[in-house]
Amino acid sequence: MSTKARRHKKHEEHEEAHADERWLVTYGDMLTVLMALFIVLFAMSQVDQNKFNALKASLSMAFGEPSVTFAAPGSAVTGEAGGEDSSFTDVANPATKEEKEEAEKQARSALAALDRARASARAKNAEKEVEKFDRIKQKIQKALAAQDSADSVQFRVDERGLVVTVVTSSVVFGNNSATLLSDGKKIIDAIAPALRGESNKLEVDGHTNWLPVTSGPYPSNWELSTARASTVVRRLITKGIPAGRVNASGYADQRPLYPDTDPRSVSLNRRVEVVVLSDLDSQTKALLPAAAGQSSTSN
Repeated sequence: MSTKARRHKKHEEHEEAHADERWLVTYGDMLTVLMALFIVLFAMSQVDQNKFNALKASLSMAFGEPSVTFAAPGSAVTGEAGGEDSSFTDVANPATKEEKEEAEKQARSALAALDRARASARAKNAEKEVEKFDRIKQKIQKALAAQDSADSVQFRVDERGLVVTVVTSSVVFGNNSATLLSDGKKIIDAIAPALRGESNKLEVDGHTNWLPVTSGPYPSNWELSTARASTVVRRLITKGIPAGRVNASGYADQRPLYPDTDPRSVSLNRRVEVVVLSDLDSQTKALLPAAAGQSSTSN
């Protein structure tokens, strides 16, 4: 065999040997990946499950969601946050009592900070809403003052929004009547422009005093109070308030400002209220009276 042939045969044998050993490279790579996987799993297993559960349950309580406490890998116990079922269950690496208390303390501190931030945001939104209502009030007062009718309208802020109260004296409605008199029309016409440019919905409520209806087309104070509210709604619509923003309700004598024993009840409980409804959330609306510097009054 020539030298060239022997070299060629030796080269082929060397390549075959390398081809037979290539699987070792793949095997080594696989072992490396598996080792990395087990290292990651081991590191994850060292997470303090109790601290995690404490924080998760506290956050769930804050947002009103049921908490889930992991009892073991692949299983969970669901219960209301803060209830008996939300007690923390030790896992493979149980925390000490001190660590658990510290985790709960941190969770409570985080939630307290979150609550303070929410309360502060609500208070600021309530203040802005009251400022808006004050601008509306000033516009109405200016229009009423121009026609010497300022004393016929009162203002207050409650949980619903800005309440514009029109005392339905003999200059606004006749006795047992739902027809606006000349002065009554002027008062409503003075209120309308200040509300026309706003987006808030309006609620017009009719109220009467405790005296029963003895004459006229209305059989009781229910029909009379509802008819008066409807009359005001129609007038507001003719002055440019979109019909979709307004609704009318009658409450007869069921929501008095003053008790029947108070001499003012006969005249001041007889009223129509135009309520500029706030579109804030219920928790923020509850802050409106305080933001306006007055106590909450139910109507």
